[in-house]
Amino acid sequence: MSSSSLLLSPGPYHIISYGTLLGTTFFHSFVGGIISFQVLPRPQFSALQTKIFPVYFSIQTTIPVILALTYPGATSAFGSAGAAGIAGVLDPDNRWSVLAPIAAIFLTGLANLAVVGPATTKCMKERKHQETKDGKKSYDAPPHSQEMTALNKRFSQLHGISSLLNLGNFIAAVVYGFTLASRLD
Repeated sequence: MSSSSLLLSPGPYHIISYGTLLGTTFFHSFVGGIISFQVLPRPQFSALQTKIFPVYFSIQTTIPVILALTYPGATSAFGSAGAAGIAGVLDPDNRWSVLAPIAAIFLTGLANLAVVGPATTKCMKERKHQETKDGKKSYDAPPHSQEMTALNKRFSQLHGISSLLNLGNFIAAVVYGFTLASRLD
C-alpha cells in the first residue's frame, strides 16, 4: 500500500482514535484523577474536574462515532471480505464484537455528558450554596443540616452512577481492543 493510499485508508484513523479513547479513559480514571484528588485542596479539585469532565465526556461520546465511521472492513487474499464503516459495524456478524462495545462506549459517554455530569455539577453548586447558609463545608465532619445531608447523599449517588458509567466505558473499550487485536492474527 502506498503512503498516499494509506493516508486515505480509514484504518490508521481508526487505530489512532481507539488509542486516544483508551488512553484518555485509562489515564483520567486511574492516574490523573486520583493524583489530582490526592494533591489538590478539595475546592481546586472540584474546579478542575468541573472543567475537565465536559471535555472528557465529549471525547468518550465523539470517538465511538469516529470508530464507527472509520471501521475498516475485513480483507482477505481475494479482496474485501467484509463491509467497512457503518455497514461493517451494523453487520449482524459484528453485533457483539463491534456494535455492542462501540454502542456501549457511546452511550455511557453520552449519559455522563448530557445527564449525569450536568446533574452532578448542579448538585455541587447547590452544596456550595448550602455551605454558605450552614457556615460549614459539605465534606466537614457531621453533623450537617438536613439540606446538606440530602445534597451529600444526592452527590454520592450521582458520583457513583458516573463512576459506574465511566467503568463501563473503559471495559467496553478494552473489549473492543480484543476485537481489534483479533484482526492482527
